[in-house]
Amino acid sequence: MARYHSYFICTSPRSGSTLLCKMLAEAGIAGRPRSYFHDASRSDWADGMNLVAAPELTEQEQLARVFATARTLARNGNAVAGFRLQRHSFDYFAEQLALCCPEPQDTAERIRHLFGRTLFVHLTRQDKLAQSVSYVKAEQSGLWHRHADGRELERLAPPAPPRFDRAAIAQQLERLTGYDRAWLDWFRAAMIQPYVIGYDNLSAAPQEVLGGLLAELGLDPGAAQTVQPPVARLSDDINRDWIARFKQY
Repeated sequence: MARYHSYFICTSPRSGSTLLCKMLAEAGIAGRPRSYFHDASRSDWADGMNLVAAPELTEQEQLARVFATARTLARNGNAVAGFRLQRHSFDYFAEQLALCCPEPQDTAERIRHLFGRTLFVHLTRQDKLAQSVSYVKAEQSGLWHRHADGRELERLAPPAPPRFDRAAIAQQLERLTGYDRAWLDWFRAAMIQPYVIGYDNLSAAPQEVLGGLLAELGLDPGAAQTVQPPVARLSDDINRDWIARFKQY
C-alpha cells in the first residue's frame, strides 16, 4: 500500500526531471508526474488541463477546481499523484495555494491539505557548471530532449548551431545555483526532510534510482525493472569543450 497520496519532484532545468517523470509514468503505478503548474499563469494551468472556463465560480472555487483536476490527472488512475515543480514558478504556485486555502499557515501544509500525505523529492544536479552548459546549449540549438532512439522529443526553437558564450553560461550558473539554494532554504524553513535524488546517480543507474523512489513511496520497486530509459543524453564533445573553456578563465 502506498505510504503517500502524492509526491512533488522539486527541481530545476537540466537536472534529469524529464527522464525521471517519464520513467515514473512508464512504471504504471506512480501516477503521471508532469509540470501541471509550470507557468506563472492560472489560465495556462487550466488550458494545459483542458478545463473549460467557469466564470460563475469564485476565485477560490476556480482554484480548487484547478487543483482537483491536477490531482486527478497526476494520479492517472493510480493511488498516488505525481507532480514536478520547477523553482522558477514555485512562488506563484505558493501564492495560488494561499488564495485557495488561506487557513493553513504555510505552503507545505497547504500542499498536504490539497494533495494529501506528500513526499517531497529534491532532484538536484551537483555539477552546476555542466547543468548550465546543458541549458545554454539547449536554448541556443532549440533541442531540449531526444527519444532514446535518437528522434527529437522536445524542440522549442528552429535548429541553430550552438556557440560558446561565457557570459550566458555564467548567468545560468548563478541562476541555477540560486534555485538549488532556494529549495534548500524552503525545505529547512518548512522542516521538510526531502528524498534526495542526484542527477549523476539517475543518469548512471536509472532503474535503480526509480526502484528506490517507488519503494520510498510504498510501491513495488520491482516495477522499475521493466522500464527502459525513454530519453537519450544530449551531452557530447561540445558540452565537454565548453566546460573546459569556461574553466580556463
